[in-house]
Amino acid sequence: MVKKSLHDRIYFEEIVNRISNLTENSPGKWGKMNVCQMMRHCNYVLQVPQKKIMLPDINIIFQMIGILTKIEIQIFNNGIPKNMPTFQKLIVNFECDFDEEKQSLLKTLEEYRINFNNKNLSNLHVLFGKMEEKDWGFLEYKHLDHHLKQFNV
Repeated sequence: MVKKSLHDRIYFEEIVNRISNLTENSPGKWGKMNVCQMMRHCNYVLQVPQKKIMLPDINIIFQMIGILTKIEIQIFNNGIPKNMPTFQKLIVNFECDFDEEKQSLLKTLEEYRINFNNKNLSNLHVLFGKMEEKDWGFLEYKHLDHHLKQFNV
């Protein structure tokens, strides 16, 4: 079973190509976001391991659930459930410019790669707990893959 990671050049380029294939009219299969909002959301999520967005603390029960979820996703290599709740700070429910968001997401993705290469990713996530580089690469790939599938790419 292959565990894809943003830290592997092949899968990084796969994600870049899939983002490049998005169009302003890419239809969503589920959820409330349009394609532009999805790209902004993914941009925000990529900023978390780069320490550009700080998520609020959560209670211990949710932390335990988050840690167990991280372990489950890693063991079974399964995807992220559709319509899963997210942090308020990462929700995008406003209009945005498609071309700007696409370029911004690609730029943030490249910045993520640079921060990974410089060993400058956070070692903690408020929901998933202690994070190693392999955790970030795997979970960020899974998150992007989830939303790109949402929009048929």
